[in-house]
Amino acid sequence: MRSFPRPIIIVSKCLEFAACRYNGQMIACPVVKQLKSLVEFKPVCPEMGIGLGVPRDPIRVIDGAGRRSLYQPSTGRDLTGAMADFSRDCLSKIGEADGFILKARSPSCGIKDVKVYPGREGHQASLAGKGAGFFGEKVLELFPGLAIEDEGRLESDGIREHFLTKLYTLADFRQVGKTGTTAKLVDFQLRHKLLLMAYSQKEMRALGKIAVNTLNLPWHELVADYRTHLHAALARMPRATANINVLMHALGYCRDELSSTEKDFFLDQLTEYRREKLPLSAVIAVMRSWMARFKNEYLGRQSYFEPYPEQLSSVSDTGTGREL
Repeated sequence: MRSFPRPIIIVSKCLEFAACRYNGQMIACPVVKQLKSLVEFKPVCPEMGIGLGVPRDPIRVIDGAGRRSLYQPSTGRDLTGAMADFSRDCLSKIGEADGFILKARSPSCGIKDVKVYPGREGHQASLAGKGAGFFGEKVLELFPGLAIEDEGRLESDGIREHFLTKLYTLADFRQVGKTGTTAKLVDFQLRHKLLLMAYSQKEMRALGKIAVNTLNLPWHELVADYRTHLHAALARMPRATANINVLMHALGYCRDELSSTEKDFFLDQLTEYRREKLPLSAVIAVMRSWMARFKNEYLGRQSYFEPYPEQLSSVSDTGTGREL
């Protein structure tokens, strides 16, 4: 069983931490609740941060004359400058972080699908479109490579699995970055090789070359270069074909110990997965049973087969998160 790092997550305070929503409520979020014992959370409420109380009159994003602003209709207050100042100051002081879980559709924290009104007198029936909230937009601008989601999207098995995989991989890399030793970086590359292969073969190869440091770069430059390519590798979920390629690669490490019947069974499982008749988790479970049976040390160290703690997998998980 893997030993996992403790990720650092910036979270909207109204998600399981405080009754600070505009209507005085706290929002239930199963993922945040489940993560509380496994990560370090740093809660933040941008709206309280700019001096708005609880409860408070709603605010909205408006787009008038090509300028987006944050407006409180009941008072006529323009909160754009205050929120911009808070976001810049808050995000410059957060220190280490591996990811964000922000309130969905919030005019401050939302990362997408936030209602944008055409002007101060606009009504819901005449929306100008949708976008990110002011704080959420700054998060996306300053931390594009981190694991960033809202609590609504995390209800999707696939999106949640991708988020958790990225979160724990980045947390692991953050710890490696503190060691100052190339050997630890090479070990990180080896442990995550199949995961990176599933996400991006191109970036996996680039990361492998960077890790061995043939250019003899100073440690801080080496880590920065590796981080850039790691973020690029984890930007999108793997496709089903990429997962099949990884599992066929893994099969090669067990082939000599397996009977022809077992190999045929596994290939049939891959076919069913490709046809979307079987979840990826079911195929991985077969491979993990063989890893335990044959005590395969190489496969046993691969994060692909356990990218995050098992207690974070819910019974409803379909294992499709790596194929969208």
